This record gives sequence, C-alpha cells and structure tokens, in this order.
Amino acid sequence: MSGTVGDNIFRASGVIASAAAGGISWQSVETGSSFTAVAGNAYPVDTTSNTCTVTLPASAAVGDQMQFADYARNWGSNSVTLSLNGLNFQGATTAPVYETNGLNIILTYVDATKGWIPTLADVAIPVPATQKAIFALGADAGSPIYTSLSNLVSSSGVVASDTAEVAGVTKRDSCAAATYGSDKGITGYGTTGSVTGVTNLISNAGVIATDVAVVGTARQTPGCSAYGSDKAIFAYGYSSGSLSMSNLVSNIGVVGTDVSGVGTARLGAAGVGYSTDL
Repeated sequence: MSGTVGDNIFRASGVIASAAAGGISWQSVETGSSFTAVAGNAYPVDTTSNTCTVTLPASAAVGDQMQFADYARNWGSNSVTLSLNGLNFQGATTAPVYETNGLNIILTYVDATKGWIPTLADVAIPVPATQKAIFALGADAGSPIYTSLSNLVSSSGVVASDTAEVAGVTKRDSCAAATYGSDKGITGYGTTGSVTGVTNLISNAGVIATDVAVVGTARQTPGCSAYGSDKAIFAYGYSSGSLSMSNLVSNIGVVGTDVSGVGTARLGAAGVGYSTDL
C-alpha cells in the first residue's frame, strides 16, 4: 500500500483548491523491530509481534513532516520508540516512547532548537464492543436430554433459529460463558449427568469449537465474567459440594489452573464486569 495525500487549501470563497505538490506519501505496513523513516512519508506501524524503534532522519529542513499510525491498535502492548538520530524532539534529546493504542501522530520539523514537534496526535475511536451474542448448550427439563445446539443473536437482538450441533462439543448444561479477547467467547464446565471441566472457544463469527481438555476442577453451575477489557474468569460452582476456586482465562482463551478460593463457597454465582477504572 502506498499513495500520496496532498494538501488542499480551503479558500475564503469556500472553494477547495487542487492539491499542492508534495504532501505525505503512505508506505507499506512496517512490522519489523526497527526501520528508518524518511521525511514526507507516513507509516502504518504494526507492533503485534514486537516493539519497534523508528530512526528519524539525521538532517531535516523546516517544514519536513512524517506520520506514524498504530496499524493494529497494539502500541499499548508493544510500544514505538523514536530514535532521534542527533536532532531534538520538542527541544530535548530524550527519545519519546509511544504506548497508546490507536495513536496517530504527525511530526513537523520547526528549527534546530525545538527540532521535531508533534503537530497532530490523536487516538482513533475504538471498534465498538461486541455487538452480537450467542446462546449455546443446555438440556430439556425431563430426562434430561443434553444438547450442544446454539442460537446466534444479531446486533439488533434478533435470535436466529437453531445452529446444528457440532461434533466434538460435549452436550451438557449448567455451564457458564463470557466474552474474551474483545470479540470472542468461551463456555466451560457443566454437567452431562456427571460434572465436567471441558471448555469451548467461540469465534467472532459465532462458531463453537470442539472441546478443550479439562483444566482445573470439574464442576457445574460456576459463575463467569469478562474482566480487564479482554480476559475472563470462571469462579465458584459445585461438584460433590460447593466450591470457591477460580480459573483465569487469557486474552487468547487459555484457561488457567485453579486459583485458591476466596469468599464463600457456592454454586450458581452470577458474574458481570463493572467500572472502567484501571
């Protein structure tokens, strides 16, 4: 991907003039741990796999500009550092480190004293939180007959007809589920007549994956909730008696081993996220 974004002057008459010569030219996505930037270019920087150090030009003319954008919204986890290469940054020689997800920054060279200064630094509006839902698993009130059927729910709250059972998904009820990784889900534990500890990941298209082997204590009726913006937790439940242990779920859906119980042992606990405090 490359292309030049020209500067268009907005005249007092309301007419937008043709783009001026020059402008900023967008480059292909940078994924490496380092690269050297060139004045006049804009770089989408993907730090999904690593941090990145960007070396700025060793010389610059007044009015030179460069732009850097967080391609994958990962700078908060893997930062971007600007290596100043002998020039000042806002009058200082300390290399700035950017570690905000969704950041987009334009640097302009103003003079030898101040050097490069940010003339634009904004954060992209995050992608809206999960907008769809799914109901899955369960049993009828009789025998019981366990099922692994599921029903997707649209962003307007319309429940779809049954999605066929998936081979490799344990039919059960009394399980719990939560969102993880911002756009996926996980359901786990429950009973088939005997307690189980299997879990199933749910993709961002609502597809239930086959069983993941038991991690932690097999139990039914645990509570479950999302936490920390992209992770989840199972807690409490019942096996041969009420339980109080918990199991953390990472932002890639990996369930951790039992964490010793805190609070009163119980079954059927309800969990829900709250607050946006860090």
